[in-house]
Amino acid sequence: MNILVTGGAGYVGSHVVKELLETEHQVITVDNLTKGHREAVLGGEFYQCDLGDYQELRKIFSQHQIEAVIHLAADSLVGESVTSPNKYYQNNLASGLNLLEVMLEHSVKKLVFSSTAAVYGEPKSVPIKETDPTEPTNPYGRSKLFFEKILADFDRAYNLKYISLRYFNAAGADNSGQIGEDHDPETHLIPLVLQTAQGRRQQLEIYGTDYKTRDGTCIRDYIHITDLARAHILAVEKLARRAESSIYNLGSGDGFSVREVIDTARKVTAHDIPAAPAERRPGDPPVLIASSKRIKEELGWQPQYDDLETIIATAWQWHKNNPTGYSS
Repeated sequence: MNILVTGGAGYVGSHVVKELLETEHQVITVDNLTKGHREAVLGGEFYQCDLGDYQELRKIFSQHQIEAVIHLAADSLVGESVTSPNKYYQNNLASGLNLLEVMLEHSVKKLVFSSTAAVYGEPKSVPIKETDPTEPTNPYGRSKLFFEKILADFDRAYNLKYISLRYFNAAGADNSGQIGEDHDPETHLIPLVLQTAQGRRQQLEIYGTDYKTRDGTCIRDYIHITDLARAHILAVEKLARRAESSIYNLGSGDGFSVREVIDTARKVTAHDIPAAPAERRPGDPPVLIASSKRIKEELGWQPQYDDLETIIATAWQWHKNNPTGYSS
């Protein structure tokens, strides 16, 4: 299939592009490179383009016989979304609507959407199911949930079929070592831990040590980035076989605390990783763990890298080989 990937130069996007290329799909990547890295895109056609540029999008669609879209482009920092909600609603909703309009203009009616566990807010039960209440607590989560609702409306009105993948905590790096996680600023726990192991940070801050969990720190569900990328290929191929819209959680179904992540990283890296307690961050739920039963049953998805040590080891390989990220 000819598949357009928005945000394909980012952490998730570059891994999705790589998996698409390896499964012999034709890939057209669109990224404005404000956060992505051109060198992370390992093949296919590439266009530096912002989704807010309606006319440029039209040109790209006119030049290619696009059959489906994997939509990953978005702003995704929870804290920033609270202080700058206008940016999140503009980029994650208004620019997303541009994409949908161009898709309809060119009769492209299959889309895989990068959503988030943040749509659930403070979960009422664990593990979280797709049918659980969606009550996001920040503009980032709301922007993703609103776009899911837009997709449902476009399905009813225009027969545009979609699969929304609600990610939990993506982590790790491709086994080849060619691509990995490089954000600025970095907010994800595992790369922060590994940067501390490298000496790039003096110590790690543990935000909250008095939660009602097994060791007092937050518990999160970590999914290896390659497993996450493969789910996108299964999703787009499902839409190609039979057009039916769906929503799926993407997680391992297990959870690890902040302290367990740090201890595992110490084992993997053989480095001391200084860590100190800090105040809780507002809105951090004690436990976030996914039920991924639906995607396993309906798409046959099965994580291949589901132990924390392997996830961290692949991330460590990337960080060692690229100590300052892609600028290395």
